[in-house]
Amino acid sequence: MTTLTEVHEHGPLFSEEAAAILDRYSQAAREDIAQEGVNRIHARLTEVLRHNTGFYEAHIHTERQVDDLVITDTPIAYGPWLEGNGSRNFPKTRFRGYHTFRLVSQTLDEDAGDIAQRTLDKGYIEELNL
Repeated sequence: MTTLTEVHEHGPLFSEEAAAILDRYSQAAREDIAQEGVNRIHARLTEVLRHNTGFYEAHIHTERQVDDLVITDTPIAYGPWLEGNGSRNFPKTRFRGYHTFRLVSQTLDEDAGDIAQRTLDKGYIEELNL
């Protein structure tokens, strides 16, 4: 015996307007997470840099690459050295780096869901309840 099931997608959740709202939310959540990462990097650098002139921190920003945002320190040439993955780090010198981007990335991954939830709470659910 064969059973045929039909599914009819209709209503506000399946409208083009809902898809646009979800796209806007997705983009806003990515931007909020990336900005939180920049803020955390600035906070950590304030703690670890010995002679902070502000020059390095001024060059930390988000940058769009393909369909995503990344946090970068370009065009600073000594960024890899400060991070600890440059060619002039240990064992060539005693300096092992601050590992700021790596450490912030780990905590940001853990907190991304909470950050995205705060973004969602900014009114996207109300918009979907057409």
